[in-house]
Amino acid sequence: MSLVKFAIFHKVVELGSLTKAGEELNLSQSAVSHAIASLEDNWGFSILHRGRSGITLTSNGERVLQYIKEILQSYEEMEQEIADMNGLEIGTVRIGTFSSVSVQWLPEILKQFSRYHPTIEIELFEGDYAEIEEWIFKGEVDFGFVSIPTSYHFEVIPLKKDRMLCIFPEDHPLAHKKEVSFSEIAEEPLIRAKKGSDNDLKRILKENNVVPNVKFELEDDQAIFSMVQHGMGISILPEMALYRLPKNIRVLNLEKESYRTIGIAAKSFNNLAPATKKFIEYLKPWSRHVHEKLPRVEE
Repeated sequence: MSLVKFAIFHKVVELGSLTKAGEELNLSQSAVSHAIASLEDNWGFSILHRGRSGITLTSNGERVLQYIKEILQSYEEMEQEIADMNGLEIGTVRIGTFSSVSVQWLPEILKQFSRYHPTIEIELFEGDYAEIEEWIFKGEVDFGFVSIPTSYHFEVIPLKKDRMLCIFPEDHPLAHKKEVSFSEIAEEPLIRAKKGSDNDLKRILKENNVVPNVKFELEDDQAIFSMVQHGMGISILPEMALYRLPKNIRVLNLEKESYRTIGIAAKSFNNLAPATKKFIEYLKPWSRHVHEKLPRVEE
């Protein structure tokens, strides 16, 4: 069974199209179709549905896809190990990340890492906490930035404690205060991040016996800022998410200091490919340095 056919199948599923897979792999559509048909003939069942809406996996296709991902990943890791033995650097590092890390940390990290390791490619997959955990579990990323605690299936390395802060419109009666109590928060309409990005807020509210009056759930931090600006409610967000905060929003401490802990997670750090290990070893000391550079929110 050819690894090339496995790679073609994986690319077709990833892109949802025989034509797009062929274009990316520099193959004709007939060559892609032939590879899929060959796999189906060998296995004795269909692996793809071909319909007007595009390509979808059959139930049997779903079952074999995970094995194919693992085979392709193991092959890539072997290639990197062999290159490493020969003193060469090759490989692709696939990283799951969320918005504030993508904006605050990664541009400088990637710039510096690429300067010293120009032959290692980086792929970023941005999502919320839940999506990143799923990508790690399925092997779609090598590791991901997460909010700790995370799934017990993973190994984790903590990187930074990030304060949780409360934001108000500047004309709110409580906006002149330096800190807000949880009893006051319970009385206000709350605008929170969508499910999958709100783990830290849920934990903090539960720890302080607050039943929130949730008015809106939004995906984008800027949308949350706009709602707060217009007096539609208050919000509680990590300090790193407040990097583009409008001037007419006030930031208050919580009466009890609360944090999210940002870290990285993987199924096993020991079993990662050499290129990924290099990136993580570079990341750990850099993250300690970046803590000092992050701007503090004025209180």
